[in-house]
Amino acid sequence: MAPIDTRTQILDAAEHLFAERGFRGTSVRAITDRAGANLAAVGYHFGSKAELLTAVIRRVVDPITAAQGAGLDRLLAETADPPVAGLVEAFTGPLFDDARAGDESGARTSRLIVAIFGDPAEEMRSWTGPAEEAVRDRYQAAFQRALPGLSPDELWFRIRGILAVAAVDRVEAHNQPPPAGCPPTASAARHWAITFLAAAMSAPPTTA
Repeated sequence: MAPIDTRTQILDAAEHLFAERGFRGTSVRAITDRAGANLAAVGYHFGSKAELLTAVIRRVVDPITAAQGAGLDRLLAETADPPVAGLVEAFTGPLFDDARAGDESGARTSRLIVAIFGDPAEEMRSWTGPAEEAVRDRYQAAFQRALPGLSPDELWFRIRGILAVAAVDRVEAHNQPPPAGCPPTASAARHWAITFLAAAMSAPPTTA
């Protein structure tokens, strides 16, 4: 097996620490110590701690975003107005596929997504670019067609809820294994989540 290069070691260490301690709670020295690299390596490979965070998040999020976009493309090739359940599966499925229970890299992925939601540091939200915005806008438009009674604000709240539920479930699946003899398979958990989230998305609009 070829040795892991320094850049990858830094990305792995930073992903673990950013997810565990947040952006402000993670020092460059802690990252390089965990990676077994010298302090100047972060500047050499990434430029700054904020640029390292962007690289970490993109390594995790880009494959998920691409899979979500491809899933929506498949749905729209079948019908101009996909049903809610199909949209939820296309949007949620990649979060399960890239964060399998029992897999440490999958657990790190989920922890990082949870950290993006909860970390107050502006850097945790300033990394998004045209690809994420395009996929977000396309899903929001498709969900809006499927759920015309929802206001844009409530719709976006529910879409963010999909991300939060899936990420927290994947972290929990890694941190708290089920009792011996009845472990749910990854496909079962995926199906349960999609069924639950499709029902939540389809609930009537909230009234004051």
